[in-house]
Amino acid sequence: MTSAHAPTPVAISLRGLTKRFGSLVAVNAIDLDIPAGSFYGMVGPNGAGKTTTLSMATGLLTPDAGTVHVHGVNLWLNPAEAKPMLGVLPDGLHSFDRLTGAELISYAGLLRGMDKDVVRERRDDLLVALDLDGSAKTLVADFSAGMTKKISLACALVHAPAVLVLDEPFEAVDPVSAGAIRRILRAFVDSGGTVVMSSHVMALVERLCDYVAVVGHGRVLAAGRLDEVRDGQDLEDRFVGLVGDVREQRDLAWLRQS
Repeated sequence: MTSAHAPTPVAISLRGLTKRFGSLVAVNAIDLDIPAGSFYGMVGPNGAGKTTTLSMATGLLTPDAGTVHVHGVNLWLNPAEAKPMLGVLPDGLHSFDRLTGAELISYAGLLRGMDKDVVRERRDDLLVALDLDGSAKTLVADFSAGMTKKISLACALVHAPAVLVLDEPFEAVDPVSAGAIRRILRAFVDSGGTVVMSSHVMALVERLCDYVAVVGHGRVLAAGRLDEVRDGQDLEDRFVGLVGDVREQRDLAWLRQS
């Protein structure tokens, strides 16, 4: 007698997620399941609804309709139970930039109710791992864009969440630091954690992710394992085929130098 395979646990489940801004429907009844233990990429053109979706999926933005479950817990009905499982790197969200890098990580850990000695140990580990130990006493306001991205990632990691949701985590990050971040995230996934990452860089998504969702016009146009979504094509070609060429092509003859 053969037994059926157990279904893959779901880290984040979105059902009917919807958000409007005036007459604009930014996210239009999105349904999406993100498997636990996956490295999940979300790609889409500017204005596709990626950031709005991730903001609702992590409790930063209230949906107009729909539900979000994190490992089976309703995020909006039971936020105190769901949010500790999440580590979030928002895109463009203002931080407490009059703190030093070390203070900001400590503040993030203490807000989570962590023991101060544990926070101190993890803070020091993260500063070294992300090559920020030399800037630990520098105000975040004086950080470069890449350093700010890294210190925000450290704040998302300090409480060892089950699920990381990262909006453009590699934007403005130098290649050496990007390599360190990739190693940290890969080790996290290999240990059973889940990473959800939005990105405009198709090559990066192909390199890191085993699942991908293509989002356009506030809807999920394709989702599943990377090879299934690519359907025998390069991800960028598949992406353009799904989303469409958004602008009329013009021959800018006036720009030519000869």
